[in-house]
Amino acid sequence: MTDTPTATDTPTATDTAAFPPGQLFIGGTWREAFDGGRMDITAPATGTKLTDVAKATTADVDAAVAAARAAFDSGIWSGLTTRERGRILQRAYQLMRERTEELAQAESANVGKPITFARVVDVNNAAELYEFYASLGHHLDGSVRETTNTKHVYVKTEPLGVVAAITPFNFPLILSSTKIAPALLAGNTVVHKPAGDTPLSALIMARILTEAGVPDGVFNVVTGSGAELGDHLVGHPDVDKVAFTGSTEIGAHAAALAGKTLKSFTAELGGNAANILFADADLNTAIHTVIGAFVFNTGQFCMAGPRLLVERPIYEVVLGILADALPHVPFGDITNPETVIGPLASATQLEKVAAIVERAKKAGARVVTGGEKVELNGGFYYQPTVLADVAPDAEVVIEETFGPVLTVQPFDTEEEAIQIANSTRYGLASGIQTADLAKAHRVAAQLEAGITWINGWALLDAATPFGGVKNSGWGREGGAEAMASYQRSHSIVFNLEQGPAQ
Repeated sequence: MTDTPTATDTPTATDTAAFPPGQLFIGGTWREAFDGGRMDITAPATGTKLTDVAKATTADVDAAVAAARAAFDSGIWSGLTTRERGRILQRAYQLMRERTEELAQAESANVGKPITFARVVDVNNAAELYEFYASLGHHLDGSVRETTNTKHVYVKTEPLGVVAAITPFNFPLILSSTKIAPALLAGNTVVHKPAGDTPLSALIMARILTEAGVPDGVFNVVTGSGAELGDHLVGHPDVDKVAFTGSTEIGAHAAALAGKTLKSFTAELGGNAANILFADADLNTAIHTVIGAFVFNTGQFCMAGPRLLVERPIYEVVLGILADALPHVPFGDITNPETVIGPLASATQLEKVAAIVERAKKAGARVVTGGEKVELNGGFYYQPTVLADVAPDAEVVIEETFGPVLTVQPFDTEEEAIQIANSTRYGLASGIQTADLAKAHRVAAQLEAGITWINGWALLDAATPFGGVKNSGWGREGGAEAMASYQRSHSIVFNLEQGPAQ
């Protein structure tokens, strides 16, 4: 097992100055849910209560949408230039930088992330998204189209209206920022529904955006759990666009609901990426990449690399290296700056991962290392696990585990590696580890994925678009490409041919 972890006190309460506990943020004000309901938020590292938040009802969703609609229709936000909106997003970026520790502590305690990752990955990447879209505010404009001499045509971009941003539990701050920053820059108003288990950073961002200068009603947050709340928001007739990240099954359900009112819909859904390791790769670098690809965020990463495909001559060698290396990856106490692997985000997620591994064992998978829960301070911990000798159609291979579990399969040729990599219903990410750059280009061009990393993993940047193909969704987040999801084109055509005087 991993180096013996030590447990220290995980934060058990949020900074009350960040947001009033048990309240929603609607129309620029903090208030309780209409029925006064609250729900406990649990710390994954200890299994104990962290704080409580408001448990919204459909009436609260209606109020949030009404506030967003009124703010949009007033022009208080959409009437600003993109430069003016960009300056406000730049102030939000600066405030996030100033409050890095506050955001990092909340994200770490709420999601169970090691504190170093929360600072360096989550807060840093989220802040950079606001900075990137703020910079686009100085460059977005329409266009003039060349036509016949009798017409003059220009195309202007316009916001869509009210955007529902619905985000999952694993990267609350980053995955909300990928939606909220471009939506706001485009001139839309937003109702944000974070995951029921991990809403704390969304509430902190309500305060930050307000202080940055976002007007009342432009950004709203409703917290709560249950399908009823999400369904009501997605199907609401006054919502113009839904930006969703979550599982493929729930995403398909949400898309069907959104389709009933023909609203715009983008989705980043499940993933089950293949990481192809060729025998010519530098094994020192490649093994670090392989481990990082499946244990990052305790495997709770849609773009994780849980399927390792290894060229047969080095198959057993790689399994041996993984068996030796993984027990030494720092595991446990999320407050320790050295920790790499923390707990899963909830007891439900822990049980799901454990059950999938148990079924794989019964089906004949060889456990190279790991494969058990870990009792530590009452938290939701699972050993980093490597499974070999798995059937190509095994559940643990073809479905998304969403935990620190790696399956390893051998291949003999490039063609076989590509076929195995493309054999699942997902297509979010992929990776290639090789010293042969010609091979890397050749193989990457044939992989069915929205993003492919060569000799690395999770190399993401605010300027880089990402998203899925197949059952991993549609649309792109990040980069200038994301702006197309939050704007529409309006063509204005002048007839320059004058008729006879009347």
